[in-house]
Amino acid sequence: PPNGSPSPTGDGGASPTASPQPFQSQIKRVTARDLPYSWREGCPVGPSELRMIEMTYWGMDNKPHTGGRLVVNERYADDLVTVFRKLYDMRYPINRMEPVDRFRGSDFDSIEANNTSAFNCRQATGSSNWSQHALGTAVDINPCENPYVSSSGRIAHEDCVQFKDRDRDDPGVIHAGDRVVQAFESIGWGWGGEWSGTKDYQHFSASGR
Repeated sequence: PPNGSPSPTGDGGASPTASPQPFQSQIKRVTARDLPYSWREGCPVGPSELRMIEMTYWGMDNKPHTGGRLVVNERYADDLVTVFRKLYDMRYPINRMEPVDRFRGSDFDSIEANNTSAFNCRQATGSSNWSQHALGTAVDINPCENPYVSSSGRIAHEDCVQFKDRDRDDPGVIHAGDRVVQAFESIGWGWGGEWSGTKDYQHFSASGR
């Protein structure tokens, strides 16, 4: 719902279609006006270097959804369309897919809504350096089922603590070497679930960090 706290298993407001349909996508230019909370002067990339991918995605309700939106670095837009086409074809379920501007740029609130997202001009968690998300070169997928786990084992989101158990096989859970990891590996992107110490199971990036 537009005004409220969506549950981690909500559909994000996108409309499921009546019957399965082929994957569709469009890559569009964005302006600062499109990114009122996620971009500001001084960010490491400008709006002209970013693109909005609008695409179909397979939902947690086992139906196709139109209107998924992901803001990414222009350099990787075509590659990421290829990846998300693979995820759609394998029926990998995504809870919702909206720019973090929907959450006023709050990474925490986006995760609370179990939202798949990419660009956000912010520092890396626990660091003063830019996050890969600030470059548009990282994607976080189903962040509740695939949580950020600190080196001490802490998960900041109460509803997601259960997914610290990576033997779980719930819809949307990503496992080492599975087809989701392979899809990102096919464009040279690394997975945060393979980090030592801290694990970021939702996180894929061009740099592997």
